[in-house]
Amino acid sequence: MHQPERPAPRPATLIPFPSSAAEAASSSSRSPPSRPPAMLLHLVTSSSPLSPARTSPWRTCSAAAATAVRCAASSSTPSPSSAATAAAGQQVAKVHSYGAVDYERRGPLRWGTLYRRIAVGHGGRPVGRTLGAWDEGERRLDKWELCRIAKELRKFRRFNLALQVYEWMTERRDRFSLTSSDMAIQLDLIAKVLGVSHAEKYFEELPDALKDKRTYGSLLNVYAQSMLKEKTEHTFEQMRQKGFASDTLPCNVLMNFYVDAGEPDEVSGVIEEMKERNVAFDVCTYNIWIKSCAAKQDIDGMEQVFNRMIADESVVANWTTYTTLASMYIKLGNSEKAEECLKEAEKRTTGREKKCFHYLITLYSHLGKKEVYRVWNWYKATFPTIHNQGYQEVLSALVRIGDIEGAELMYEEWASKSASFDPKTMNILLAWYAKEGFSAKAEQTLNRFVKKGGNPKPNTWEILATAYLKDNKISEALSSMEKAAAIKSASKWRPRPANVESLLANFKEKNDTESADRLMSVLTSRGCAESEEYKSLINTYAFAGP
Repeated sequence: MHQPERPAPRPATLIPFPSSAAEAASSSSRSPPSRPPAMLLHLVTSSSPLSPARTSPWRTCSAAAATAVRCAASSSTPSPSSAATAAAGQQVAKVHSYGAVDYERRGPLRWGTLYRRIAVGHGGRPVGRTLGAWDEGERRLDKWELCRIAKELRKFRRFNLALQVYEWMTERRDRFSLTSSDMAIQLDLIAKVLGVSHAEKYFEELPDALKDKRTYGSLLNVYAQSMLKEKTEHTFEQMRQKGFASDTLPCNVLMNFYVDAGEPDEVSGVIEEMKERNVAFDVCTYNIWIKSCAAKQDIDGMEQVFNRMIADESVVANWTTYTTLASMYIKLGNSEKAEECLKEAEKRTTGREKKCFHYLITLYSHLGKKEVYRVWNWYKATFPTIHNQGYQEVLSALVRIGDIEGAELMYEEWASKSASFDPKTMNILLAWYAKEGFSAKAEQTLNRFVKKGGNPKPNTWEILATAYLKDNKISEALSSMEKAAAIKSASKWRPRPANVESLLANFKEKNDTESADRLMSVLTSRGCAESEEYKSLINTYAFAGP
């Protein structure tokens, strides 16, 4: 008896969420009106430990849905239960296809293998050559795979490689149909890799038909992230005139810019305009509004906005809302309310976003709580792999609460597991040693790092120099400064004026002209000699003439 052919197994449904500003613009254009638009940029910068970033409004499918789309293959005759499972899988595909990428209907793909080849460099090959070799020798590439690879590269901030993927597609326009959404992503990548001026030129050369709300939105975000006020406001005005500012997204970008620029009073004007034009508020809108009140230390206003948010049935407060409130209460010294907010944030934490754990660890450490370990253990139990940033957050937290023994043990754990020796992680412990004048420990830690294959950055060597200065080891401090200056990289590192002053004062006291000349070479190589701040120090400690 002929048995019906069984369908091939299909991967679990994954709904992608935007990893950058441009993709958020792209995604929101493809989503149904009922879904909240994604926001172009993080609510806060990572440099501010008390200013939590937001979560993405996109969601992955549940475990049940993922199970449903797997087809049983253990029997040649479909059972009633397996048939039901297959039907459920088709239903999930219909429900969760948002017009972006229909993962359910594709066969098994090998984009992950190609992604790894690109990410590790594959022998130093340019991305274009790697793609060409795969396209000709392995299997013909399609746009879905290439965009998926670029998305993953952007997720891990490999912007240069992601841009090369898009450039490879652009060179083959007759084969790949590129939309304004693709242009928006490419514009964002150009700004990150080559700078704003190149992004502007790219935008100007786009055909008028492609200068829509997506590409304008990407340009707006480029200006906002670069803190260019006039261009940000001008671009928003252009979008307003063209009817592109009727969505929540560009309004959120403008408001977030004002908060980051230290002009939180401007946010209320945008809020009023949104009310007048009936622009819907989303969770990001409320979170930025709350953050603007926090920036003004307007606790009553912040709580009023929060209450309005809770009353808005179309919006659900997320962990970002509560960590933003917590950071405000910490700044105001209200530890009790801050802790209450952190507990609420924990209730809204899922196993999808590592960033939430980072903020919980940081904020608990500002409260001086040893809850840091509890959240850290929860973090490790949730994610099979903890990347460098996770260790950096917990190391900083342990140093902040004064648990140096715990920080040293945590550093050893990271060093034993890490495949990529990021000096930022070591610098956290090194900076504490420098502050306390433990130059021997700092030197030992750095030497072990180098021995394991790590490459110190210029600021790493200066941290060691600071430790030597604390220990009055002037010769070693100068040598470390020279090693920092010798690193040829795109780093804009310049010696700290305080360290330069300490060295110059010592050289003058000892009439050590040779060492002073060596330090001048360091300053000259880093473009400091003509800076007024450094010139003032040089003149102050200049050696007297014969």
